[in-house]
Amino acid sequence: MFGFLQRRAPTTATNGAAPGPIITLSGVVKEYETAAGPYVALRGVDLTVAPGEFVAVVGKSGSGKSTMMNMITGIDRPTSGEVHVAGTNLTRLDEGALAEWRGMHIGIIFQFFQLLPTLTVVENVMLPMDFCDIGNERQRLARAMALLERMDMVEQADKLPGALSGGQQQRVAIARALANDPPLLMADEPTGNLDSKTAASIFQLFKDLAAQGKTVVMVTHDNDLSRRAGRAVLVADGQIVTPEAPAAQPALPERNS
Repeated sequence: MFGFLQRRAPTTATNGAAPGPIITLSGVVKEYETAAGPYVALRGVDLTVAPGEFVAVVGKSGSGKSTMMNMITGIDRPTSGEVHVAGTNLTRLDEGALAEWRGMHIGIIFQFFQLLPTLTVVENVMLPMDFCDIGNERQRLARAMALLERMDMVEQADKLPGALSGGQQQRVAIARALANDPPLLMADEPTGNLDSKTAASIFQLFKDLAAQGKTVVMVTHDNDLSRRAGRAVLVADGQIVTPEAPAAQPALPERNS
C-alpha cells in the first residue's frame, strides 16, 4: 500500500552469510569541557547490534547510557572513535547530511513524548514525512492514519496531544517514529513517565516491532523490563561492563537464585 516508503533489503554477503551489524561503535570516547575541567562521559566504548535485535541499555544515572544513545543517533559526535549505523559512518557526515540521514534511518522516542502541542495527533505523525519530503499529502495522511490504527489511536487523530493520557501520547510518539519506516528505533526512557500497566503495554509494542524486523534500542532504568529484552547492555562509568563487574551491580536486574 505504501510503495513510496519501500526500502532496499539489507545487503547480504554473496556467500549467503547474514547481514552485518546495524550498529557498530568502535573505540568511542566522548569528553566534555566543564567549569571543573574535562569530563569523560564515554571511555572507549565498543558495541555491535545486529538487525532485528531488541537491546536494553541499562545503567545508573550519569553512567553514560544516554550519551551512548546520542552517539548512535548522531545527536552528538564522539571526541574520538567511529560510529557506523545502517551502513553509514556518522562521523564523516556534516550536520545537514546527518539530519537528513537521521530522518530516514532512525525513529527516536523520548521520555517526554516531544509532540508538538499545537498540531493534531495525525499532523504530529506526518511531520517526519513532511521533513524528508516523502510522498504527497494524500499518501502522508494515509500512512499516518494507518500507523495510528496500528497503535489503537486512530480515534484520537484530530485531537491535540494535551487531550491525551501519557500512554496515549507515547503511542502517538511511536507512530511518529515509524512514519518513515526506519530500520532502527531508539527509545530513551520511553516508559519513565508511565504507570506500570501502560509501561508494560508500550514495552510489548517494542517487542512486537522487533519481532517484525525492526531493531530496537531502549535506554531504561527499569530492571524488570530490561530482563525481558532480547539483550541487556550494562553501562557504568562510561564503559560497557559485564554483569560480574561490581560497578554495574546497582543497575543490574535481580537474578533468580
